Amino acid sequence: MSLTPEDADPSGQRAAAHPAAANVQPNRVTFNRIELHRILNLYGRMVADGEWRDYAIDFLKDRAVFSVFRRASEVPIYRIEKDPRLARKQGMYSVISATGLILRRGHELERVLLVIDRKLAVV
Repeated sequence: MSLTPEDADPSGQRAAAHPAAANVQPNRVTFNRIELHRILNLYGRMVADGEWRDYAIDFLKDRAVFSVFRRASEVPIYRIEKDPRLARKQGMYSVISATGLILRRGHELERVLLVIDRKLAVV
C-alpha cells in the first residue's frame, strides 16, 4: 500500500483541492436569505388560504425567478423576478402575471410584493 501526499495530511490538502459547494456557480443570480424569507412568508399565507399550491425557484445566469402555481400542472400565475441588471433603472424586483404583464417593478422587494399580498380585511 502506497501513501500519497493526500493520505499523509488529510486536513490541509483535501480542503484546498475541493472548493466549497457554495462557490461552484458564482455567476448565478440568487435570492438572499432575507428575500427568500419574505417571499416564502407570503407563499405560506396564500397556501393557508387555499389559493396557491406549488412553487418553483430558478437561479439563472441573468436573473432569479420564484414562480407560483395554483396547481402543479399549470403555468405560473405569478413570477417574482430579481434582475440585477435593472437595479439602477426601474428596480431589480418585479412581479409578472401569467400573461406576461408586469404588475409592479421596484427597488424594494417589500413594496413590489404588495401587489399580490392581500392583508386581512376588517369586516
